[in-house]
Amino acid sequence: MMNNKIPEIGLWEMFEVTLEGPKRGNPFLEVELKAIFTHESGETLEIEGFYNDNGIYKIRFMPVKKGHWRYVTESNVEELDGQKGEFICVDLSPGNHGPVRVHNKYHFAYADGTPYIPFGTTLYAWIYQSPTLIKQTLDTLRKSPFNKVRMCIFPKYYAYNREEPVMYPFKGSISEGFDFTWFNVSFFEHLERQIENLMKMGIEADLILFHPYDRWGFSNMGFENDIRYLRYVVARLSAYRNVWWSLANEYDFLESKTLEDWDRYFQLIQEKDPYNHLRSIHCGITFYDYSKPWVTHASIQWQGSLRSWGGDNWGEKKVLEWRRRYGKPIIVDECGYEGDIEFGWGNLTSQEMVNRIWEGVTTGGYVTHGETYYREDEVLWWSKGGRLHGQSPERIAFLKKIIEEAPDYLEPIHVDWDVSCIGKEKDYYLIYFDVNRPRFRKLTLPEEGSYRIEVIDAWNMTVDVVGTFRGECKIELPGRSYMALRITRV
Repeated sequence: MMNNKIPEIGLWEMFEVTLEGPKRGNPFLEVELKAIFTHESGETLEIEGFYNDNGIYKIRFMPVKKGHWRYVTESNVEELDGQKGEFICVDLSPGNHGPVRVHNKYHFAYADGTPYIPFGTTLYAWIYQSPTLIKQTLDTLRKSPFNKVRMCIFPKYYAYNREEPVMYPFKGSISEGFDFTWFNVSFFEHLERQIENLMKMGIEADLILFHPYDRWGFSNMGFENDIRYLRYVVARLSAYRNVWWSLANEYDFLESKTLEDWDRYFQLIQEKDPYNHLRSIHCGITFYDYSKPWVTHASIQWQGSLRSWGGDNWGEKKVLEWRRRYGKPIIVDECGYEGDIEFGWGNLTSQEMVNRIWEGVTTGGYVTHGETYYREDEVLWWSKGGRLHGQSPERIAFLKKIIEEAPDYLEPIHVDWDVSCIGKEKDYYLIYFDVNRPRFRKLTLPEEGSYRIEVIDAWNMTVDVVGTFRGECKIELPGRSYMALRITRV
């Protein structure tokens, strides 16, 4: 007796359709395939398929709504056209909160409404390392505070990263050249395994689609090949709920692409990704216009203090200036790296790394960690992964806990020109003194209600209760840098 039970798939999990079709010619170029998925409510989503080599074609779908879904395929190849199927989308699986979205204009939340606070790290070329090193990287991430990883799809050629990769995203070699019309499916399956590994740990994969540090020609494939590559990547990877799209790392150093090209790449991804994953582009020196409608959040490089004031309004902190300019969440995805290598961007003290993250967070933004300590084997975390050697990660975990314990979606509050503060008016304030080291601070608290005040040492990771106050008060401080006050209405 045949079992005709309709398959069940969890909300925001992956439903995959596998079909057999032609192997002749170049199916990456010649075969068109998509499916129309229809929910019982009548809502439809169009999903592009892709060739997976050896005559196998796939269509991947991430259901965005519970209930009964049906699909039918469309193709220019007869045996792939008109294929039908159905499934039931059921409740969430444990730990699955769905993809991350922009929430409350300047913040983020998962699709189920759970707040998401990005505390990311940078691992540009970790997927190109040995299986042993990849495992070590995953083990390190599992014990870390990081919930987002910036990572390249293309290999990287740069200082401390000169080794030739074992495999590439395209068919070919450095000696014979690459066929940009023929994707290396083994490479993409390897990439997918790492995205899945991150997803199991609750880590978002911020995928960098292009970058300038290249010796293989991947940064200069031409517009037509770029478009084909982007369509293939979106078709393969958009059904992973933890994917973000970063159009480029330091886009302004890619001289072969114009601003018009970047705009068109953004619009293509926006059109082809049915799930509206987060989209941004990382700058080197020249900021992209993050206010454009196809950008979801700013991804900024800023090698300096984030508490410094200036801009159009005197006294305005940098993150506040960018929030006002772009009207979107601000992630400083490169503020410099904790380390000791020769480059100015790669030898911050651990104290300054922690300080810059506190500066960004307490002025209303989010800041990404990075580490570049010199090693004889040239295994530096920022590019290859492995182990963390710095002192900032545990202190980032300390800050992360403070933010997670606070009310949701803290906003900047002006307390005075010389401090940063986020909170909720009359309920909660987190004031940061940065490198300054006052012996005391006079505060004016609301007269109604009482407020518990705690002194936080961001470096030594201590929290000391001072007492309960209201109205005018004087708070004694230890006269050290990296201190904060947490003020909570009781």
